[in-house]
Amino acid sequence: MSSRIYCTAQFKPRPGRDAELFAKLQSLEPNTLREDGCIQYRVTRQISSDFATGESYPIVFHEIWQDMHSFEQHCQRREIADFFSRYCESPDGLAESWNVCVYSDAADEPT
Repeated sequence: MSSRIYCTAQFKPRPGRDAELFAKLQSLEPNTLREDGCIQYRVTRQISSDFATGESYPIVFHEIWQDMHSFEQHCQRREIADFFSRYCESPDGLAESWNVCVYSDAADEPT
């Protein structure tokens, strides 16, 4: 049992904007990896496999944070807030929709 936080952030690009959104998300990696409490921060693309036929948004960030405080500090960074404002919430942004969820490996919800 740990206090680690696992975040899955999924993005559905607007039509024809896949490569542009993926590149923009990749640009967030270097600074985030230098943040206190960041253990893993990697953007990935969905690929085909006969053994994994589930549905998901095609671009997904896999994140691991030391604790909830580190994750929440990350979310409040200007670079991250600006990304969501400009590329997700804006009507002409790169993402049509997105879904960000956090998880824990602890039996009870972390405090």
